[in-house]
Amino acid sequence: MKKSLYPIKFQPILKDKIWGGQKLATLLNKASSLPNVGESWEISDVEGDTSVVVNGDLKGQSLKELLEDYKADILGEKNYKIFGNKFPLLIKFIDAKEDLSIQLHPNDELAAKRHNSFGKTEMWYVMQADDDANLIVGFNQEMTPEKYLKHLEDKTLTQILNFDKVKAGDTYFIEVGRVHAIGAGVLLAEIQQTSDITYRVYDWDRVDDQGNERELHNDLAIDAFNFEMKDDFRVDYSNKKNISNEMVSCDYFTTSILHVTESILKLNTKDSFFIYMCVEGEAIIETEYASEFIKQGETILLPAVIKTYKITSANAKLLEVYV
Repeated sequence: MKKSLYPIKFQPILKDKIWGGQKLATLLNKASSLPNVGESWEISDVEGDTSVVVNGDLKGQSLKELLEDYKADILGEKNYKIFGNKFPLLIKFIDAKEDLSIQLHPNDELAAKRHNSFGKTEMWYVMQADDDANLIVGFNQEMTPEKYLKHLEDKTLTQILNFDKVKAGDTYFIEVGRVHAIGAGVLLAEIQQTSDITYRVYDWDRVDDQGNERELHNDLAIDAFNFEMKDDFRVDYSNKKNISNEMVSCDYFTTSILHVTESILKLNTKDSFFIYMCVEGEAIIETEYASEFIKQGETILLPAVIKTYKITSANAKLLEVYV
């Protein structure tokens, strides 16, 4: 007999990265003994990195098993018709102690052809940033493939990249084909398609403990660039309390900020699951039969079959995501 569905938490999958730090442990309370923990994969259906439930009756089951057992009850009818037993989003917290590589991601068509994968459209919400921390997003001038390749060859790529100084609350939409990098000192939440395909074009000439440079993917990357993109990656949004303020809506996900200062009733009318990432404070999410506490640095999946629920907090900020 199937167990009733409820707000689900998963065991974070922590990733050691050459550029990672300790903020995921110190600020977000992730239990880690890794020296450079760069990423916490909160909800993942990436092959080899499937999330496992840590709360309630379904504890110990993988996200894959949940999708096989509950299907549209998790995803929603329209999503299940499109994705089947495949979860469409990868949800992360990222801590960059050092600059990430300069990179971009392929679109759906290219990713399917080359890697049997989805593309990787993503967005960032900055949770904390050190003084003078920045992000690289896009170019600072009109760009052509020829001009880009000349700067790449001359090792002057940084001269043509757009550096944005950032602070907590800043939000960016990173479409496929757009060059980008998270800068040193930035802690952020990332929402993206389920894909781990990254084309690295420059890695600051750094080496690992064995003196090896990481692989670059310039041959693959040149076809993946969209050099005609507009400078429209910064997201402006309102932050009214106790309502969902839409930030990003694209073909792959819709994300809002929800600043909760009381008890609010939520109705799911979207035929989709909802994900809540707590980026500030703490809250309680209550359904008809269950309730779950969520604090900064935690993530909850609300299956699509749950149509009414209540979120209560004195002061919390949640990213609210659906497909």
